[in-house]
Amino acid sequence: MADPSSYRPKPGEIPDSPGVYRFRDEHRRVIYVGKAKSLRQRLANYFQDLAGLHPRTRSMVTTAASVEWTVVSTEVEALQLEYSWIKEYDPRFNVKYRDDKSYPYLAVTMNEEYPRVQVMRGHKKKGVRYFGPYAHAWAIRDTVDLLLRVFPVRTCSAGVFKNAARTGRPCLLGYIGKCSAPCVDRVSAEEHRELADEFCDFMTGRTNTYIRRLEKQMAEAADDMEYERAARLRDDIGALKKAMEKNAVVLADATDADLIAVAEDELEAAVQIFHVRGGRVRGQRGWVTDKVEEITTGALVEHALQQLYGEETGDAVPKEVLVPALPDPVEPVQEWLAGRRGSGVSLRIPQRGDKKALMETVQRNAQQALVLHKTKRASDLTTRSRALEEIADALDLDSAPLRIECYDISHLQGDDVVASMVVFEDGLARKSEYRRFQIKGFAGQDDVRSMHEVITRRFRRYLAEKEKTGEWTDGENAETPETDRNGEIVGTGLTEDDGRPKKFAYPPQLVVVDGGAPQVAAARRAMDELGIDDIAVCGLAKRLEEVWLPGDDDPVVLPRTSEGLYLLQRVRDEAHRFAISYQRTKRSKRFRSSPLDDVPGLGDTRKQALLKHFGSLKKLRSATIDQICEVPGIGRKTAETIAVALARSAPAAPAVNTATGEIMEEEPGTMGSSGEPVTTGAPDERRGQET
Repeated sequence: MADPSSYRPKPGEIPDSPGVYRFRDEHRRVIYVGKAKSLRQRLANYFQDLAGLHPRTRSMVTTAASVEWTVVSTEVEALQLEYSWIKEYDPRFNVKYRDDKSYPYLAVTMNEEYPRVQVMRGHKKKGVRYFGPYAHAWAIRDTVDLLLRVFPVRTCSAGVFKNAARTGRPCLLGYIGKCSAPCVDRVSAEEHRELADEFCDFMTGRTNTYIRRLEKQMAEAADDMEYERAARLRDDIGALKKAMEKNAVVLADATDADLIAVAEDELEAAVQIFHVRGGRVRGQRGWVTDKVEEITTGALVEHALQQLYGEETGDAVPKEVLVPALPDPVEPVQEWLAGRRGSGVSLRIPQRGDKKALMETVQRNAQQALVLHKTKRASDLTTRSRALEEIADALDLDSAPLRIECYDISHLQGDDVVASMVVFEDGLARKSEYRRFQIKGFAGQDDVRSMHEVITRRFRRYLAEKEKTGEWTDGENAETPETDRNGEIVGTGLTEDDGRPKKFAYPPQLVVVDGGAPQVAAARRAMDELGIDDIAVCGLAKRLEEVWLPGDDDPVVLPRTSEGLYLLQRVRDEAHRFAISYQRTKRSKRFRSSPLDDVPGLGDTRKQALLKHFGSLKKLRSATIDQICEVPGIGRKTAETIAVALARSAPAAPAVNTATGEIMEEEPGTMGSSGEPVTTGAPDERRGQET
């Protein structure tokens, strides 16, 4: 681990001008490439106190051994050079999008004498017109099959074309009218190229022109009583319309635009792109990336634009690009896009109307892609096995931790302090084993003390269950195991009477705590106090990549691409989510508490009946016992108890209309417009058990 001060440039060496910089490690490999409007100001940010740096930035500067830069004249040149160097060096700390699949394109080889329509994947070739990408190759073939009736362009391979030219006989498509058969000179090369140009024009969205032209020709053929030709033109029009129906109009005025949406969490980001041409969605693609550097949504968008248009020119860059957040600054990116297109490009965030609605659809696709990516990565058996092995190697465990428990503390400024316990078995969440804790030993905010209490309570219960099984007795004091009439041993103590496992009967091989060295030390101390020394403990702090072990001054650093680290992060994030949801539930219950909650035996149904009958707590307070008894299900004794409870509780402060200063008569938030009681706050968390 290098000290950044050892390679920090001297004051005044760094120019105050736009440029691109590279960090290299001790082996001279480029590990990070960045651009800056002012190299001096940007690089100064990397050489401040390490404690003030983002964890991923700190990891980068301590891995690096040198920094160098190249001065350019404008920010646009810096953007272009940054893109080139990222492609050339593939630096480990830069955001690099990876396609979640190799998307197929509909390609027209305009660089050949007789252009060919085909499906292509991989790198784009010069002189080839591309349309898409499409989600499936069969979708391209279906579209082409419909269009060949009107635009009979060659689709055969070079070998088939040469063989047909040699024998003088076209292929089957030539006989059925879906190829103009330039191989046997039915059309000239110029006529065939015109067909290919018309095919490309139709695919770019200029559809109405050809529909109107064919309709005019059909009417003329009918007037001339050429009914067979008119019928053929009618079928051609139907084929074109059917091809158009496969892509419904989503934007009016034949808009050409690309819509880019980003879904992200702390670890990864997914990007989805919809390509709209002529107002119709012509293609869709998606990328996923690890967030290996501190990065904003705007910066993610900028990297996506670089990858999407870095090698495109002309119409491949649309007039309008809609994004969820703008790069900062946006002007160089917009100028760079305009340079790639050869004319102005509008880069903006949609605010209203059809474009905003379509952007929401793209955003949902991005979110689904991120969820699907995580699900695939988590569900793969080989990947999970490798992750567990990596954890065992990194933490020096005797075997892979098949059961992992993770604990997290959650509170709101010291109130409603709770904890969560989540369980992963064989790398998968075991949600039936999740548990929730209320911190009971003290009041206030102390995460370390809270962690000690939770670990103590959990493993004290484990020891109690273990003692019930008879594992601690031996010799003449050993209990005789209970057997059924068939001689099978029953009542091992690991299960309840209904066969379900007891709450804390099974020990984990690894305990993970959400936090750093202090939380890890507290967890280890709690287990040592109980005499438990065969369960490993580690900690993983939020947004950090270091794994902390008890008693170690330095953390264990797992590779950023490690499946073991990914599994630990997923376990930690799940514990955090579960703790937050429980804490919010407790807080919402406290906020919507009522004096009626203190009446013994008064359930939710009768509370709602009381509030519905009287309309508000204020009117219920002023009611007599006889009036309370009029409510169905409320007896006199219960009515007296209610009256006493309401009398003891202080009335709420009157509500004030802030616009008029008028004091409201009714207590706010007690009744809805339908007469039903109104409650607020998050719904109760059903999963897990409170302990």
